[in-house]
Amino acid sequence: MRVCLVVGLAYSVACSSDDRTDSDRNPRETKDNMSVAKRGGAPVGAGASDTASATSATSIRQPVVVFFGTSLTAGYGLEPEQAFPVLIEKKAQSEGLPIKAINAGLSGETTAGAARRIDWVLRTPADLVVIEGGANDALRGLSPDAARTNLEQVIAAVRRKQPSAKIVLVQMEAPPNFGEVYTRSFSAIYADIAKKEGIPLLPFLLNGVAGIPRLNQADGIHPNLGGERIVADNLWSALKPIIAQLDRAKKSG
Repeated sequence: MRVCLVVGLAYSVACSSDDRTDSDRNPRETKDNMSVAKRGGAPVGAGASDTASATSATSIRQPVVVFFGTSLTAGYGLEPEQAFPVLIEKKAQSEGLPIKAINAGLSGETTAGAARRIDWVLRTPADLVVIEGGANDALRGLSPDAARTNLEQVIAAVRRKQPSAKIVLVQMEAPPNFGEVYTRSFSAIYADIAKKEGIPLLPFLLNGVAGIPRLNQADGIHPNLGGERIVADNLWSALKPIIAQLDRAKKSG
């Protein structure tokens, strides 16, 4: 068991629950997360007045949203249905924008591991890919430039494998123990990538949660259920207009 220490700030980072490196991990470890979050509410059906059109050329479907990230996405220490991808799926359903959420989070993964794993994850067709990555790079003091390159490779893989999928990037921040220069350099890569790639940048994943003991688990690292609900609320506010624009029309057989 590895203990993660961050000096000067109880900043949430995605630590691994064991001692394996990314190269020791099997991408299939995400299978359980993905299968749980695949559960979606029933697709929105036609109303009574539209019965005659139910057999027409189009029907309503649930867009697939893949949440690709670290243990922060996986919901480390929580029940699978408490992780923010599932909470967002429920919010979307309740607001009349049903989606099928796929939780593709993997504990301990760096951006280098993400670049290696993304092709496997993209075997699932996606309408939107939400990329959360970099916390473990920052924890280990890895190069911000390397993280930038790896995240760009992830985006390139999505465009290659799923060219019609929309992509969003989630802002992550570095803890202060590697110094102000490193912290600024790491933070800046996300806006740079979003601008270069022409994709939306979502706010810092842990806004209002990081460093607040009552919103984090005993490790001081991962959100508890109260913190996870805040993460879901924040992300949903940013994702809702994007999800509202996803194509829900599917040609019937």
